[in-house]
Amino acid sequence: MTNSERRDQGLAYIADETVLHEMTACKKKLKRVNELDRWEYEKINRALKEVIPHSENLFIVPPFYCEYGTHIQLGKNFYANYHCVMIDVAKITVGDNCMLGPNVSIYTAGHPIHPVTRSSGYEYGKPVSIGNHCWIGGSVTIVGGVHIGNNVVIGAGSVVTKDIPDNVVAVGNPCRVLREITDAEMRLLYKNETIDAEAWNIISENAAAARLGE
Repeated sequence: MTNSERRDQGLAYIADETVLHEMTACKKKLKRVNELDRWEYEKINRALKEVIPHSENLFIVPPFYCEYGTHIQLGKNFYANYHCVMIDVAKITVGDNCMLGPNVSIYTAGHPIHPVTRSSGYEYGKPVSIGNHCWIGGSVTIVGGVHIGNNVVIGAGSVVTKDIPDNVVAVGNPCRVLREITDAEMRLLYKNETIDAEAWNIISENAAAARLGE
């Protein structure tokens, strides 16, 4: 079994010449993305599609970094702000309508704890999955093996080391569930501040149209 095959099956592997060749091919594509001017939206999207073929209607503000790109699967209407890092040794799956703040890092790569084993050069990857309608705050770190549910908000600066259930706000290092998200918060903008009538009418109309389209 090749090291690429071992990596993709979640086994211990060594980043040999073949693996490094895959990573180099991705880095060349990323160079084109990261050298584009930030306002060249269409060019950025086309270049990103070459890096992350398993994506639909995404926008990532450069600079953006990943290892392979082909191990990333993004749902509809994905957005990530500046300096997003996805170390996609294992698969990274993100659902529809998700937003990532600046400096979000998703690390699927890992190394053995014991120095003798670690010095052998063997490493591994564990997948990360994020559900639909999630907002990941700025400077959040998500480590391998974690699943984040649907409709989740992760507070800025959190380090997510364990699974997070649906419909909650979670914060901290390590990240813990703070509270559940309820329908009573639907019209809130910030803390106890409500959304103005004009914006709320648009939100309500869009929500009604989405329900009709289901």
